[in-house]
Amino acid sequence: MFTDTFREVVGKEGVVSIVTCAENEAHVANTWNSYLGLPDSERLLIPSWKMRKTEQNTLKNNKVLLTLGSKEVPGLIGPGTGFLLEGTARFFKSGEEFDAMKAKFPFLTRVLEVTVTSLKQTI
Repeated sequence: MFTDTFREVVGKEGVVSIVTCAENEAHVANTWNSYLGLPDSERLLIPSWKMRKTEQNTLKNNKVLLTLGSKEVPGLIGPGTGFLLEGTARFFKSGEEFDAMKAKFPFLTRVLEVTVTSLKQTI
């Protein structure tokens, strides 16, 4: 599912927005492209320290939207490109993938896993 262009964007710095919704209220949390782990072609692993509201929302509704981009990667209509991802989310705090993320990002207390169901290049 992850395209070469998507992987190139993840390799450049930029902001990632994570949108959750529960009880008719949207919530947005942000992180950085460089914090994203791509363990396979359908999942993202994101270190989490705070993100308490994001976690609470995913317990009620695990559907999430993410946007990310980079002005350094050529897009569909010129310089810069971005992506919209849809998927399902869960948080975890143990296991082999947790330990690997903790070694890379010592500040994390949990890992947000997003299983991507849709990936669209937006610009």
